[in-house]
Amino acid sequence: MKYFDYTIQNPTGLHARPASNLIMTARTWQSEITLEKGEKTANPKSLMSVLALNVNQGDTIRITATGVDEEEAIAGMEEFVKKNL
Repeated sequence: MKYFDYTIQNPTGLHARPASNLIMTARTWQSEITLEKGEKTANPKSLMSVLALNVNQGDTIRITATGVDEEEAIAGMEEFVKKNL
């Protein structure tokens, strides 16, 4: 299992457009990926799940990857998040 934490910089948070792009990125890998905000957990391969977290600027999220390609998955997700959120 690999993970990283990130504090959202985007002034509009994780709204529909970046959430959609996050989902397309997460679907690239076979590993199970989770997105956490506080006590809530979401599947970053599902738009409704991601939007239900209500992630805003200043919120800290944790992304975790577990599986055969977890190292590539976590590196790719971290790169996406740092560039887009």
